[in-house]
Amino acid sequence: MATIVSTLFISLDGVAGIDPAWHFPYFDDHMGAAVSEDYAGADVLLLGRVTYDSFAGAWPEREAAGDVDATFATQLGDTRKLVATRGTADLGWRNAERVEGDLVEAVTALKAQPGVGKVVVPGSLSVVRQLLAAGLLDELRLLVHPVAARAGERLFDEGAPVYPLRLLASDVFPTGVVRLVYAPGELPAAQGYDDVKGEVPLADG
Repeated sequence: MATIVSTLFISLDGVAGIDPAWHFPYFDDHMGAAVSEDYAGADVLLLGRVTYDSFAGAWPEREAAGDVDATFATQLGDTRKLVATRGTADLGWRNAERVEGDLVEAVTALKAQPGVGKVVVPGSLSVVRQLLAAGLLDELRLLVHPVAARAGERLFDEGAPVYPLRLLASDVFPTGVVRLVYAPGELPAAQGYDDVKGEVPLADG
């Protein structure tokens, strides 16, 4: 059964539609290593159309330019890419194909597909939300920037139920970026104030 991993750059106030103005100043070798780890061993990239267009509009040119990021660009190009889109235009990048039919059904089938061990979802907030709601996301990897973006698309929309998460790993980079890796979890046993009032701090003196 494949593992579905979401990898996101995100602000303190939950904005995950990144703005280069607050993202790139925090990008360093620590963040680069974290991104490399997220993509390592990926058999499939699962992308929403907006994220795919962003990738396809940049990485093939970077691969052709042969600069320091060409190796990663080649890795992305060589990886199988599934794109959640209603459009019919040519996707225009090698190893790219459309998700056929319902996204949740397609990802459920993908998880069980022989030879697929790791599926990475870069960005693609609408896809991540659908996978969370369907219980298909195995890991949520967040690179939390020490900035309140105050505007932009947030990861979590309003609705029910809540999504309890279990922290698998955390790390703090010199820039103040915090890396958090979560898996789906369960809420602790139900409690009210009367259950926890014994933990309230006592006044000094």
